[in-house]
Amino acid sequence: MSDGGTERIYQDDSYLSTMEAPLQHVETTGDGRSGLVFARTNFFAAGGGQPGDTGFVERADGSQLPIVDTVYAADKSTILMLVEDGAALPQPGEMLVLHVDWKRRYKLMRMHTACHLLTVVCPFPITGASVGEDESRVDFDIPEGAPDKAATSAALIELVAANHPVFTRWISDAELDANPGLVKSANVKPPRGTGRIRLVCIGDEGAVDAQPCGGTHVQETGEVGDIHIGKIEKKGKVNRRFRIRFGPLPA
Repeated sequence: MSDGGTERIYQDDSYLSTMEAPLQHVETTGDGRSGLVFARTNFFAAGGGQPGDTGFVERADGSQLPIVDTVYAADKSTILMLVEDGAALPQPGEMLVLHVDWKRRYKLMRMHTACHLLTVVCPFPITGASVGEDESRVDFDIPEGAPDKAATSAALIELVAANHPVFTRWISDAELDANPGLVKSANVKPPRGTGRIRLVCIGDEGAVDAQPCGGTHVQETGEVGDIHIGKIEKKGKVNRRFRIRFGPLPA
């Protein structure tokens, strides 16, 4: 888009579940799906292992148009809010109210924050991750020793119970280059080109953790709630997959 893409309201306010905006236009994806495009949106577009938001947009007459997924367009900056096939589409300029499925979003925010906490408990290179509503996974290369499920769960809960603040700040590409340890992923590097990179920080002044991330998170670790490691799988000589689940560690 010539206007530089979609402003991602969720990057500064993950809790904004409802907002009003005029429709810019409807864009068709490569596989023929229709996506609503706004100048600004509170709907998170899939990326970084976190799925895109779902929900609905509300028209002036009160009718609702379901949003089944949210993705980036081919230009990687425009956000498409995908509608159901065959849905009656609104017209450009029409004022709509954007309603995120808050129950789902909040679970993903809690889970994504838990994944960050796990990278503190397990300070090893990350080789993969996927955030889910009820279970998430993070893969690490752990060169020595077998990780303990109970001990890892206990360390996670300790970080949750401490109720550390969670916040974001922006740094420049040069600042990231000067602090390469901020990048924990072994395979995926933070996107560049905008001149700034978003850090998700945990603890006072980011003392617990700080790493590049574009996802949505809670404001305090206590919001994560009961969490545990449900399973640790061996995926290679040194690769281990940790499955994070809500609820206390089963007896």
